[in-house]
Amino acid sequence: MTPGSGRAAPVGAGGEKTDPALDSKQPASPRKLAVIIDDFGNRMDGTDEMLDLPVKLTVAVMPFLETTQEDAQRAHEHGHDVIVHLPMEPKQGRPEWLGPGAILSNMTDEEIRRRVEAAIEQVPYAVGMNNHMGSKVTGDERVMSVILEVCRKRGLFFVDSKTNYWSVIPRLSEEKGLPRLENDIFLDDVGSVEHVSGQLRQVLALLKKENRGSCVTIGHVGVQGKKTAAALRKNIPMLQAEGIHFIGINELAREQISPGVKPGPGFTLP
Repeated sequence: MTPGSGRAAPVGAGGEKTDPALDSKQPASPRKLAVIIDDFGNRMDGTDEMLDLPVKLTVAVMPFLETTQEDAQRAHEHGHDVIVHLPMEPKQGRPEWLGPGAILSNMTDEEIRRRVEAAIEQVPYAVGMNNHMGSKVTGDERVMSVILEVCRKRGLFFVDSKTNYWSVIPRLSEEKGLPRLENDIFLDDVGSVEHVSGQLRQVLALLKKENRGSCVTIGHVGVQGKKTAAALRKNIPMLQAEGIHFIGINELAREQISPGVKPGPGFTLP
């Protein structure tokens, strides 16, 4: 019997027992897909449909909104990872899109620190954070350094949504001993089931073409939330049949976390 397997090891053509781990014909290790869904916290369309999907997600919850705590609690109860969806100043866009508690580039270090701490306290079970908008702030080394330092001290990681090609988050995260986590593909930049399905095929192609072990993709609840959820539900069986394993972003973070970083609430080292 193969140790711990409860079944006999396979036998090769010459009668010898073979090690599946060394058999080139055995399927490769599952490729990991972390699906982050942004904009929870305000009774947005698609909230129920997303939470009820039959795979593990990462639920990004905006602080200081009507259902911030409720959505974080429900996501946790459904077994999903929870992160803070932190409003951050963009280069363009309407100020009202940001929501309360936004981080602005003209704030002092102490103002930024207080707002980030308050946002973390707003979202129960948060193990990390990502940016809501933020194309201006994510390119500002001073502001991002303050935000990431709060994350480091609280044991949270930061996922770069990549709304800014020139983001300083990846480099600063590595310098501070935090995991380097970045969005690869937005699912619903166009809001239709067909488009989201096409983006999921792009995710699969990315994993296959580059022979990558993992991929991070971001969708949203809101105006198109139900369509994004419907496209995910439709395509989950196809992706799983291709060897895709749906994980929370926490799992990718654990693979990179530095030994000296203290885990935050709900964050467990391997």
